Amino acid sequence: MMIIRYIEQKDIHDLYQLAQKAGFGLTSLQPDMEILAARIDRAVKTVEGQLDKAEQGYLFVLEDTEINKVVGVCGIEVALGLKEPWYNFHVGTQVHSSEPLNVYKSLPTLYLSNNHTNCSELCTLFLDPDYRLNKNGKFLSKVRLLFLSAFRQYFEETIVAEMRGFSDENGHSPFWDAVGHKFFDMEFSKADYLSGTGKKAFIAELMPRHPLYVDMLPDDAKAVIGAVHPNTVPAYNLLIEEGLRYKNYVDIFDGGATLQADIENLRAIKDSHVVSVKVESAEQITLDDEPYIVANDDYANYRAILVYSQPDQHVVKLTQAQAHRLHLKDGESARILNINIKGNKKNK
Repeated sequence: MMIIRYIEQKDIHDLYQLAQKAGFGLTSLQPDMEILAARIDRAVKTVEGQLDKAEQGYLFVLEDTEINKVVGVCGIEVALGLKEPWYNFHVGTQVHSSEPLNVYKSLPTLYLSNNHTNCSELCTLFLDPDYRLNKNGKFLSKVRLLFLSAFRQYFEETIVAEMRGFSDENGHSPFWDAVGHKFFDMEFSKADYLSGTGKKAFIAELMPRHPLYVDMLPDDAKAVIGAVHPNTVPAYNLLIEEGLRYKNYVDIFDGGATLQADIENLRAIKDSHVVSVKVESAEQITLDDEPYIVANDDYANYRAILVYSQPDQHVVKLTQAQAHRLHLKDGESARILNINIKGNKKNK
């Protein structure tokens, strides 16, 4: 059985293995035991209520309970930019015109921005390649939205998601080479590592303060502004269908798109609902059953699983094993969310 829960200290070795598989560009998941241990500690203290809002961040893991192994991770940062500036580039427009010469030019530009200060952030999404099947990717990504729905009071009005930008298998980023590398004599992989170790603000402070004209960049750099890494396309599409949108903000290192939305407008906030649990002896799946994320809404001991059930506004049927994993009993309440969008039953 696959289950999603809060990360725990004992998960550090599995998390390290995931970080090794993540490759270049996933800034928030670096293969460094000290950094990962600190991140886990921060997540644990967040749930325990020991941290100020500026430091709070949740981490969830997908566990294969058959082998007691963590095979995926995802996170939510509570409030960006309150402890140190959170930077990105805003893709804007600057107009140059001369009436006597009959010249009018509208030029795209990159402005260094802190406009997402005090927003919450969906982050650190990674699933072991061996487990990218059976809707595990959707489950891992969308459980964060169900958590937001249940515990809306802990988060800000706007949610953002900084998507991994394009870099090749050797860690080469054309956007970094054209922009960041001009101000820092280092490869993208090194800058990415420093960013992951908490030095992103320091690096960003040395980036150009004046607007950059996009047309002056090389073609390969222009082509990846607002693009995402091929491995990130499925995650990008999932967030788009849930209501997040690209609003012309990109990462300062690799040019990857930043998505955003008002939390109240997310599909999960509108469609998730609380139902009563009905425990049965065995799971019986029919052709009309649909995949639902089912969570216990227990803040201190949060658990979520994926089940197949008939659409029902009042009841969800669980086996004894499923109810046990969620720490729920017959007649108790659970929060559910159809993993598919209405009218779209494609499975990936």
